[in-house]
Amino acid sequence: MNSAIQIIPTFNLALAFIPVIAVMIILYKWSLEVGNAIYAVIRMLVQLLLVGSFLTTIFQAESAWLVMMVMLVMVTASAWIALGTVKEKRRMLFQHALIAISLGGGIVLILVTQGVVNLDPWFEPKYMIPLAGMIFANSMNSVSLAAERLQAEISRDLPYVQARNIAFQAAFIPVINSLFAVGLVALPGMMTGQILSGVSPIIAAHYQIVVMCMIFGSAGLSTAYFLVLTKSIFMNKVE
Repeated sequence: MNSAIQIIPTFNLALAFIPVIAVMIILYKWSLEVGNAIYAVIRMLVQLLLVGSFLTTIFQAESAWLVMMVMLVMVTASAWIALGTVKEKRRMLFQHALIAISLGGGIVLILVTQGVVNLDPWFEPKYMIPLAGMIFANSMNSVSLAAERLQAEISRDLPYVQARNIAFQAAFIPVINSLFAVGLVALPGMMTGQILSGVSPIIAAHYQIVVMCMIFGSAGLSTAYFLVLTKSIFMNKVE
């Protein structure tokens, strides 16, 4: 099996933006938030180019404290971004989101990196940082959906327990859908990347099973902990 990854020239990379531009035109024609979409795409492009250069340095340095600093930035940013759906309560809820994502995602990250993959050294950057990124990102998405839905249900004067259950279930829809679809509808990023780099599909499948389990676990733990921590805030309907 060929282990060489094909290099994407700049011109070919630019072709990937054709459907992006098409969607931008639709947003503009329909008088939707095209400015926000443009900003998001530009930010994505800049962030990925910068992080690509930054991670090269991190991987070469193999420093435990650098890896820890990167993960601290990840979890802090994920907690702040997650609360974009409840901006009026963002500062009030930030600490709770940070704790929930840190603990829920951190427990799963430790189990996967030190028990399942058994990294040596324990902070191996090329494994630790991508795995942490997947865990915190999925925890962020679930917490974000839960926060928005919980606020919506509480505003309808539903009892907290009922609103909490609805919020948790809604937050888990993307996670459950991904479990149903994986391997049948789509080959996820890690599995696709490994196959493209020449890894056996069976080995890639094993890694993807670990990834799906850690996504399910971290999203569930972080979301549940967030909903418990923020009970008093939402019950009091503090604006």
